Amino acid sequence: MLPADWFPAAIAGLGLGLSLIIAIGAQNAFVLRQGLRREHVALVVVICAASDALLIALGIGGGAVVFGRMPWLVDVVRWVGAAFLLFYGILAARRALRPARATLADADADTAPARPAALAVAATCLALTWLNPHVYLDTVVLLGSVASTHGEARWAFGAGAAVGSILWFSALGFGARLLAPVFAKPLAWRVLDGIIAIVMVVLAVTLAVSSLR
Repeated sequence: MLPADWFPAAIAGLGLGLSLIIAIGAQNAFVLRQGLRREHVALVVVICAASDALLIALGIGGGAVVFGRMPWLVDVVRWVGAAFLLFYGILAARRALRPARATLADADADTAPARPAALAVAATCLALTWLNPHVYLDTVVLLGSVASTHGEARWAFGAGAAVGSILWFSALGFGARLLAPVFAKPLAWRVLDGIIAIVMVVLAVTLAVSSLR
């Protein structure tokens, strides 16, 4: 039987979840790019949404307490995440300087590079999600802690936050095609990859600096 205040708790979880996830970051930048390229979009959306749901459940189930007692674990994730983000940022910078494909229209051309394998896309998506300490802080620590204030309705709060992730990643991934006219121009792709490179490098440096404190 659902607790009496499950609906307000679910709405609160949805609102807080969306407020945390709608921000420029490594994960969102990757989902946007995959959506624009129309490559394994459903796979990426499922991985991101399922990962958030799992981490939120972990936080509600007591994961926040674990991270509070093992702060060194957060530092390990920060260093590994910083290294990966820096590597991905360099790859994005190379694409910006030497784009492999000029326009969206080239995606259907015989001369276009082969689509990346689903396994490679999934691996990159998982790395950008699980090697990002901010994901743990937002889902496990923050959402898990706030959920605990809702008592018996804490799982309704978590479900609302998980629904927020599903809505956001679906809109970002599948809605990116609406920007296709803009990205029909080669310069738009170079600008996007340049922005992604900057975001990744800045995040990597931020993580590294925070680990030294």
